[in-house]
Amino acid sequence: KCIEQAVRTGLGINAQINLHSVFDRKNYFYADLPQGYQISQYLEPIVGKGTLTIDLADGSTRDIGVTRIHLEQDAGKSLHEHSPKYSFIDLNRSGVALMEVVSEPDMRTPEEAGAYLKKLRTIVQYLGTCDGDMDKGNLRCDANVSVRRVGDPNFGTRCEIKNVNSVKFVMKAIEFEAQRQVDILESGGTIDQETRLFDSANGETRTMRSKENAHDYRYFPDPDLL
Repeated sequence: KCIEQAVRTGLGINAQINLHSVFDRKNYFYADLPQGYQISQYLEPIVGKGTLTIDLADGSTRDIGVTRIHLEQDAGKSLHEHSPKYSFIDLNRSGVALMEVVSEPDMRTPEEAGAYLKKLRTIVQYLGTCDGDMDKGNLRCDANVSVRRVGDPNFGTRCEIKNVNSVKFVMKAIEFEAQRQVDILESGGTIDQETRLFDSANGETRTMRSKENAHDYRYFPDPDLL
């Protein structure tokens, strides 16, 4: 009421308001984001928990939990298929804003993952948020895959398959990666948490880099953005 009265009478107001941080800096250096940090949302994403219902081929449905939706800068694109020795970097999309939808680990088969992506693509297309063109990289998928023995209540060590650009390739990548992890565990080995790429020509995943945890990114509130 005091502010309303002051405005009506033409008084000047210096309002000091404490605001929570909305954007954070995620510090890392890779060739595809050479500024050395990524503006992202860490503690306060734009959307919190939710649910997405997927439709399966047998007519049944399943509810897949959504952990969060956050906004962040896109990185560039690393190209590995043009040379057997070198990687190439495309920085055209580096710094462009994107929206990342993070699911709960509720999917159990490649088919369920494919149904989830199709449903999500339908929603963003209907809303006009995104054209859903995976061939152009406008919609991409990072698939986190882990396996566990029957009856074990705990999830296994996960590996993340980065930037898969079609529903079919996502399903193939998950199928290969799950079998790779099963083979390692059955032979007495252990799974290393890492980021992997999917080689669509050979139908297999391969190591990209070791996987960092959140504390390794040294998040802090972005000083230039309220």
